[in-house]
Amino acid sequence: MLRKGSPVPDVALTDGHGSSVRLFSLLGKGPLVIYFYPKDDTWICTKEACLFRDAHAAFLELGAMVIGISADPPGSHSIFAEHHWLPFRLLSDPAGAAYRAFGLKDFMGLKQRATFVIDGSGVIRSAISNRLLASKHVRGALAALRDQRLARS
Repeated sequence: MLRKGSPVPDVALTDGHGSSVRLFSLLGKGPLVIYFYPKDDTWICTKEACLFRDAHAAFLELGAMVIGISADPPGSHSIFAEHHWLPFRLLSDPAGAAYRAFGLKDFMGLKQRATFVIDGSGVIRSAISNRLLASKHVRGALAALRDQRLARS
């Protein structure tokens, strides 16, 4: 798994509306929070997405954009986002290009759950991994963003 200080890899993915998105195109607009999750509409993944949704105003206040990535197809993302009122983009990684580029692993057939906080210049400032505690990802990302803000002050 990529660690703090690593450059973010550039990969092209597809959003829930079928549009292509390059990760590098999202840089320079402020911090970026990318969270990888195993599957739309599963219990922990839904909880995690809803926690990111519920904290979305705090992420915006810190100038951060949140992006979710899983192997699910764009249509599944669109339905998942609409059903749970998700205010951020979900990107589809069916071939696992982003998953591998970020150094993530499978364990007993389950995709690794990980969150990366990336600064505006494309450097990873925090990397969080926990398969079961979805709230750890949101709390950890917010803490890393607050630490970045303090460091800039």
